[in-house]
Amino acid sequence: MRKTMTVGGVAAAALVASLAVAGPASAAPRNEGAACVQAGLGTLKSLGLLEAAAQREVDYSTLADPVNGPIFAELPAGSYLSLGTVVKLHTTNPGLFAWCG
Repeated sequence: MRKTMTVGGVAAAALVASLAVAGPASAAPRNEGAACVQAGLGTLKSLGLLEAAAQREVDYSTLADPVNGPIFAELPAGSYLSLGTVVKLHTTNPGLFAWCG
């Protein structure tokens, strides 16, 4: 039996806000944003995490390191985000993700 913790609505909103501040907003053309999203989904798939991410069972804090990445941010333990939120961050803040560079 897998046990997961979820970030409450207010905490999740604060987390997304902190991620938005952590990296510069991108004015990238639409195709670059799509390429970043594709790379992110490909990364999750290659790590065997795509299904878990879709079920909001990935703790993104385990992938976060502000200096070494692959997610360049500080995230608290238990940072379970919806896949939609993660996809949106790939288009608004691609600098957060090593695979978007």
